[in-house]
Amino acid sequence: MSNRQLTEKANTLRADLDKIAQSALIAVAPEACLRRTVQLQGDHLHVADDSFDLAQVRRILVVGMGKASARMAVSLEDLLGERIFGGLVVTADGYKVATRNVEIAEASHPVPDARGLAAAERIVTLVGEANEDDLVIVLISGGGSALLPLPAPGITLADLTSTNELLLLSGAKIQEINAVRKHLSQVKGGQLARHAFPAQVLTLVLSDVPGDPLHAIASGPTEGDPTTFLQAERILRQYHVWNDLTGSVQERIEAGARGESAETPKPGDSALQRVKTKIIGSGCVAAEAALAEAEHLGYHTLLLTTTLEGEAREVGKLLASLAREEVKRGRPVPHPALIMAAGETTV
Repeated sequence: MSNRQLTEKANTLRADLDKIAQSALIAVAPEACLRRTVQLQGDHLHVADDSFDLAQVRRILVVGMGKASARMAVSLEDLLGERIFGGLVVTADGYKVATRNVEIAEASHPVPDARGLAAAERIVTLVGEANEDDLVIVLISGGGSALLPLPAPGITLADLTSTNELLLLSGAKIQEINAVRKHLSQVKGGQLARHAFPAQVLTLVLSDVPGDPLHAIASGPTEGDPTTFLQAERILRQYHVWNDLTGSVQERIEAGARGESAETPKPGDSALQRVKTKIIGSGCVAAEAALAEAEHLGYHTLLLTTTLEGEAREVGKLLASLAREEVKRGRPVPHPALIMAAGETTV
């Protein structure tokens, strides 16, 4: 094959990859995900297989956290309009968009800051004022855990920040990091729902966690938390960060492990009985859209997994070995081939 032919082939591959990537991104755009899942018919708000009679709702309050939550809020405003009484969504710097009834705040990600703390305090106050006739809609996307920091009693924002930095550098998985975060917080691990009770809560989630475990996405602010103080302590010791923690964090975790501090709400807790949660988009949705576009372009496809995890450099070696096998022997699928894996690696 001549150099010209090689260049033309490379350009075609790049163009195809761009189309495939764009298809994946379009499929999980916040607006598209919300439109697919949430519809308004008269006074009834339909969310997948659930329905909410808005004629029986006194106020609709919207709160949220995450890098995509502001765009989710805009789409929800387009759907519900003036039915939304008000609300507050906190997103990362650079992700703010124009809204009408829902205020958008910006804060630091992935390391929490004072702006996120202020927003978290306001969100807790807002949902805490809701009563049983109100509907609180919670919008959650990736980054929500860091963007909604509200430390537990005796813990400062500086404590949270230093703990977060240690965990990010330790190689711990996001689920493990969130297990610790939940036990240093007043909102994570189902505690936001506890503040909102007895209001009805509808949580709409854009998942960025492999396997879509609701309790792990943004540290599950409206979900029952299956993790414990004891598990949080084990994680901190396993990744050798325990001795670098501040004294107040060590004391909080140890007291909880001894049963001296209240645990986060567990699945089945009465504070969660009025919560409905729907995943409206995920990495799996993106992967399936990418596969469909690749097949449309004429590629033989193979989706290895949608729950890929591990150290990025090690996962990279595995993917490189698959590529070599494909180039040399035309397997595991015939040429032209698209082999895909979706998930979240640790860097």
